[in-house]
Amino acid sequence: MPHADTLDVVHHDDTRTRFRNVRYQLHRDGIRIWSEEGEMVVTDVLMTQAYRRASQ
Repeated sequence: MPHADTLDVVHHDDTRTRFRNVRYQLHRDGIRIWSEEGEMVVTDVLMTQAYRRASQ
């Protein structure tokens, strides 16, 4: 399961939601995200951008 330091989700109405320090799993119907707040499913996904800091 991929980990992202920052995960941006662009919705069909062009709004954006930013998540920090999450694990995620892409599905045909959307994206499932696990964070410190718990698990959530987002279904109105147009695009995602995940960023991870390089290890030093």
